[in-house]
Parts: sequence; structure tokens; C-alpha cells
Amino acid sequence: MRIIRKLFTRLLLLVLAAAVAVCCLVGAGGYRMYRAALAQQSLQDRVAGIRAQPGYTPLDQLPQLYLDAVVAVEDRRFYQHAGIDPIAIVRAAVHDLSTGTLDQGGSTITQQVAKNLFFTQEKQFVRKAAEVFMAFALEDSYSKDDILELYVNTIYFGDGYYGIHDAAQGYFGQPPAALTPYQSTLLAGIPNAPSVYSLTARPDLAAQRQQYVLRQMVRNGYLTQAQADAIVPS
Repeated sequence: MRIIRKLFTRLLLLVLAAAVAVCCLVGAGGYRMYRAALAQQSLQDRVAGIRAQPGYTPLDQLPQLYLDAVVAVEDRRFYQHAGIDPIAIVRAAVHDLSTGTLDQGGSTITQQVAKNLFFTQEKQFVRKAAEVFMAFALEDSYSKDDILELYVNTIYFGDGYYGIHDAAQGYFGQPPAALTPYQSTLLAGIPNAPSVYSLTARPDLAAQRQQYVLRQMVRNGYLTQAQADAIVPS
């Protein structure tokens, strides 16, 4: 038994050492990718370019209920964390390691903005590390409201619509400021998987996702159950 315990201990130490080595390699590669992205264009110039695009919609021109819905369903600890959410990362890491995939990235709104501004959508560990470095840079340079504003103006809503302005006009024929509570909660759920929750191709799944958005809003104190039922009866 003593020999078995020693062998098990040594094996465990080897596994831990290998994990640390892999993390160091991924982190170093991510940092190089992050620096290379900034060498091509500074964070400030990239943000200025996004804000100058036609249809860019400031936060004060968006319904508060829509913004609450986005935070509730995408990153409920958005206003508490500093760019990454350790709780979400651990939960996603356990899933990803057990499945050998990157199905659950644990990305915060800030990380998604970093990805949308500088990186591809390809699921790679090094790219995820670069995304984390860029998220810290975003949090250091911009307010939470700035970051949320960038997020809703760069996310994809399916059917060729990028940003909340194009989505509101394309799906409902009106500016974002005129979105109803029903429309707001419907749109808040789409960016998680635009092809799956497409309003044109899969309205049934979009409606199911909307119910999830409403449950998250109730869970996180943005709505009462009665208010949620008034938007879409459960």
C-alpha cells in the first residue's frame, strides 16, 4: 500500500507540473497575441473606430430593460468583476476539461468585447488567454457603461445584423430606443447562439430563449415574476 501511495503521489505531482507548464505556455502565447493585436491598432483607436460607425447607439438611447436583460443573461456579475469572472471560469473549465472542448468559455461581457474588437471567433486556448489580457486592458481604460455600450454595438444578432441598431431596425423596423419590453427581452437572448435562436429560421427556439432571459431577470432581481409574466406569460 505504501508503494502504491508513493506512486499515486508522484503521478499526481507529474500531472500538476504538466498542467502548470501548459498554463504557462498558453499564457505566454496569449500575451504575445495580445501585444501583437495592440501593435497593429491601439485599443483607443479601435474603440474610436467602432464609435464612429453608422448606427452606433449610445447607452442613453437604449431601454434600460434591454440593458438589464443583457447583463442578467450574459454576465450577471458584470458590475462586480474586474474583467473576468473566476466563478464562471472554474465552472466552464470543469466542463471543458471533462469534454475536451471549449463549449463553455465562461466569457464575461468584457471578454466578449475584447474578442469582438481584436480577435477571431475561433475557439483556441491561446486566443482565450489573449482575450483575458485585452479584457484587463479594457477594464483599465473604460468604465463599465462604456464596455456594455461597446458590447451591444458589436454583437451579432443573426440574419446579417451586427449591433443593436441594425437588429432593432432589421427585425422590428424601429430604432433601439423604441424597443418594447417584449422585443428587448427577445433580442437579449439571441447573441448567445445567433444561428440557433434566429428569429427568422427558429422563432420557436428564440421564444424559449426569451423565457430563459426572463427567468434570469427575475432570479437576479431586475423583474418580479408578475412583471415577467406581463411581458411574456409563462
